[in-house]
Amino acid sequence: MQLRIGTRGSALARWQADWVAAQLRAAAVDVELVHIATQGDQQQGPIGAIGPPGVFTKEIQRALLDGRIDVAVHSLKDLPTDVPTGLCLAATPERASVADVLVAPAWGQWLKLPPGARVATGSLRRRAQLLHARNDLVMCDIRGNVETRLRKLQEGQYDAVILAEAGLRRLKLEGQITEVLPLSLLLPAIGQGALGIEARGDDRGTRQYLESLDHAATHSGVTAERALLAALHGGCLAPIAAWGRIEGERLVLTGRVLSGDGSQRVEATLYDHPAEAESLGRKVAAVLSEAGAGEFIQAARVLPPQ
Repeated sequence: MQLRIGTRGSALARWQADWVAAQLRAAAVDVELVHIATQGDQQQGPIGAIGPPGVFTKEIQRALLDGRIDVAVHSLKDLPTDVPTGLCLAATPERASVADVLVAPAWGQWLKLPPGARVATGSLRRRAQLLHARNDLVMCDIRGNVETRLRKLQEGQYDAVILAEAGLRRLKLEGQITEVLPLSLLLPAIGQGALGIEARGDDRGTRQYLESLDHAATHSGVTAERALLAALHGGCLAPIAAWGRIEGERLVLTGRVLSGDGSQRVEATLYDHPAEAESLGRKVAAVLSEAGAGEFIQAARVLPPQ
């Protein structure tokens, strides 16, 4: 049996697809990689202005529905919570680091950045949390893949750039990291550090092969995070952060929502049995909504592109 794996063409996306392919080949599955360009790859400008949720995934999902590929590999944080009819999230392999990192060669650490330092990020989630901690910094939007962002930093366009630790380590660029930022400062995006592997819901043969790649603790954690995001109607570009993890025998979920300028923040942490991941996500979302999260999310939707 041959499985055709669809992926974006960036270096990080290829790493992810290659990793999945290697796991399947180890199980004696014949694999072919199919590179697919997405709307998000083809457009320029601030990430919040290039299109609706799914700009990095819809073309790959369409190819899966059309039967041109059998498996889609995504960065889970790019995958909208509204899964198209006919598809399913077949596996979430063990999660890498959920942390964000600072790359600031001249300064090294977050607290050593001088007032007015230009900090680059394409994420409103990161921008709002960092401004909440330090409103003396200048947040700058940045686009492009990891290599492009690092090049812009090296050219002196910015003083620092914020990136996901998992992506840098997967690309063997961990030597660029000057500080791993604590989760108390910067809670991750929904699904950060995790892969999402999709298949057609009626393709039982493919799903059986993918089941071996699923990691139960990761699956529970990201399911809770995605349920929180769906309940808040936030989309992947809103200033929403969450972290679901197993502690002992409990699934713990922390959610955080901020105003776009970072001046206001609400946070909640609850726990439940791992089997109740979706319910837990909705419960944390309800607590955040009661505290005003909906107003923050709505206001962020009308913010001009940064």
